[in-house]
Amino acid sequence: MEKRTRATIIDRAKVEVEGFSTMYAKLEQKVVLGGLSESTLTNYGRCIAQISLHFNLVAIELEEEQINGYLFNLAKNDQPSKSYFKHTVYGLRLLFRIYDREDKAIRLPSLKRDAPLPVVLSMKECRQLFKSGKMLKHRILLCLIYSAGLRQKEVRNLQQRDVDFDRMQIHIRKTKYRKERYVPLSPLMAKGLKKYYKAYHPKNYVFNGKDMTSPLSARGVQWAMKEALKTSGIQKDACVHTLRHSYATHLLEFGMDIDTVKSLLGHAHLTTTMVYLHVARISKTDRFSPFDRLYQGLQG
Repeated sequence: MEKRTRATIIDRAKVEVEGFSTMYAKLEQKVVLGGLSESTLTNYGRCIAQISLHFNLVAIELEEEQINGYLFNLAKNDQPSKSYFKHTVYGLRLLFRIYDREDKAIRLPSLKRDAPLPVVLSMKECRQLFKSGKMLKHRILLCLIYSAGLRQKEVRNLQQRDVDFDRMQIHIRKTKYRKERYVPLSPLMAKGLKKYYKAYHPKNYVFNGKDMTSPLSARGVQWAMKEALKTSGIQKDACVHTLRHSYATHLLEFGMDIDTVKSLLGHAHLTTTMVYLHVARISKTDRFSPFDRLYQGLQG
């Protein structure tokens, strides 16, 4: 429903605002060629469509005073949301750069990034969660997300051909940054998947939707997590992505180097992975001067 509403706003702007279709086509081309996600195009597009509809004028032709007034009202009312305000600013900034209007892009407000530390489940809580799913399908779903550090969209798009039981690895194809990767298939997870296949006989996708020809919906994944959390009694503010956070944090705690964790997660930048260093409980050695170790073991 939400995706349909967003599309309607963009379609309305194409019909009602002269020149919007051309402007949107340039935005779409930039997003696709830049390797950004489809959701980025949708979020930026709907915000640019909304401001264009508000003034009945394509966003690129708006005056600075009009833009500032519009953004001020968004910020003041905090509606629809902070993320909507952020997408509006970033969308306009990208649009101005496409049209070589860096002067307008520079004058847009800078945004402070909210960077709360990720919520992470303990290993005990993970075990508690995985046994709380009411259906085998849901238990295997949550276990697989954690065991391979998958994003929600990645587990939904996972096909049976991507799970290699011979080489014990999973091929992640449709990723956030369109960068394919392989992750290890846990022997324990492989055993669980085979049991699930035998019981449910999925077609094509590892986790089918209701009609067996489409993948499980995002709402279906979220519901499985929500119900398991409710049954488990875990009080943390956890969501599906918490399993990916927990995967990364636990790998660091088990001694895996951060560069390998970055590769397994499919992060574009190491700085993204480094946030887990702030939550991982990594044992530290006592502080010492390297000078003390320089002559360690030498006689005389």
